[in-house]
Amino acid sequence: MPVPWRTGRLLSSVAGSFARRLRSQRRTCSTASTAQPVIAAKEPFRVDLEAGKRYAWCACGHSKKQPFCDGSHKKAAPRISSLKFKPEEAKEAWLCGCKCTRNPPYCDGTHKEDFVQKAELGSHPQS
Repeated sequence: MPVPWRTGRLLSSVAGSFARRLRSQRRTCSTASTAQPVIAAKEPFRVDLEAGKRYAWCACGHSKKQPFCDGSHKKAAPRISSLKFKPEEAKEAWLCGCKCTRNPPYCDGTHKEDFVQKAELGSHPQS
């Protein structure tokens, strides 16, 4: 039979772990860190992706090669890194320009919300 105080401690530990995981998955913008990206564009970028090619999507908003990473985050936003992905099939895609998508690197329409549309380009979004 389990000792009650051990069971309580185990449940508390599991609940705490679950809560931490849930908090880490809740994001205001496309980065999981506490650093905030800047808005690079108020609309998505249409791109033709090649099957099997590796891409690095800019998650910080500082790249001059939007929507792709040029390494600017290393100085401008060192706690944010690019999102690397490789499409399985060639396709046209709309990649997020506001950096606030809930489906990175793809646009989910977040750029239409007031907190993006009313913000200055290059500013941190206030959601």
